[in-house]
Amino acid sequence: MEIATNPINLPAAHETAPPRRLNLSIIPGLLLTATIAATGFALHSLPGVGTFSPMILAIVIGIAFHNLVGTPARAKAGVTFSLRLILRFAIILLGLQLTAQQVAEVGPKGLGVIVLTLVATFVFTKWLGKMLGVERKLAELIAAGTSICGASAVIATNTVTNAHDEDVAYAVACVTVFGSIAMFGYPLLPGLLHLSPHAYGLWAGASIHEIAQVVAATFQDGKAAGDFGTIAKLSRVTLLAPVVITLGFLARTHATSHGHHQQRTAAPIPWFVLGFIALVGVNSVVTLPGGFKEAVVTLTTFLLSMALAAMGLETDIRKLRAKGLRPLLLGLASFLFIASFSLALVKMTA
Repeated sequence: MEIATNPINLPAAHETAPPRRLNLSIIPGLLLTATIAATGFALHSLPGVGTFSPMILAIVIGIAFHNLVGTPARAKAGVTFSLRLILRFAIILLGLQLTAQQVAEVGPKGLGVIVLTLVATFVFTKWLGKMLGVERKLAELIAAGTSICGASAVIATNTVTNAHDEDVAYAVACVTVFGSIAMFGYPLLPGLLHLSPHAYGLWAGASIHEIAQVVAATFQDGKAAGDFGTIAKLSRVTLLAPVVITLGFLARTHATSHGHHQQRTAAPIPWFVLGFIALVGVNSVVTLPGGFKEAVVTLTTFLLSMALAAMGLETDIRKLRAKGLRPLLLGLASFLFIASFSLALVKMTA
């Protein structure tokens, strides 16, 4: 009778290597997404390109690289890591850019304008998307990007919407195009619309897509408009957490009712949103050094740029073309709705 030399099947020493190799496999993809993000930062500093955030530039570069050169197979693990963990960590860090005191400065009427505008725009965009025949998930991403905070809201919402990367890219393109139009067009309107600096700042903060776009549009009307517009916009960003939590709960309910238990919507409250809320709380009660906060803002933008670069690296431009113009029309209609609806509320509460 032969005696087994390893009766309990203990792994040999060389068999412990695969987990190590698996961890190292993310490095090529991380280097690629980080390089693209760094390129976006570099381009952002050039004259004429600074109107676009590094995040937007990163996804454009990622799409171009994937469709012209091709994303290397060995970069896949790192690209996926950027899309998941790095994205969620960056959204958590967004909490350090907000405080409860900033929200309070907007006042009850201002908050009412912001909340009503967000809810009405989200509902309108989802409804119109259904009427136009736009895919539900893509319509949801356009709704989030328009009503909350542009590209950041699109990628945060997609953690529970689970749309294809092409949908994310299309939604980001929509909020970028129409947010840029607002950034250049809004500064021409305060005089025509008889808006005070306070009212103009509230209107811009409640309706323009990206934080950077709000800053650029409002400070052209003076410091008072710029300061209040920025605070109003940051208050609007705080609503990202309850929106994602609600969408996560609805997605889980929808998946359960349709028997899709394998979907990633298993948890009604995405864990990273809790981290976001926690850091808002920390930033509200602890005075952080100015240099530290500036570093966190830069790091957050860089990590979000890596996530968007990763999305670009998985986006097939042929699939974008196949979606047609209806989602773009939806983005336009959503932009016009949020601009006019919020303006009407600002006028009513002035």
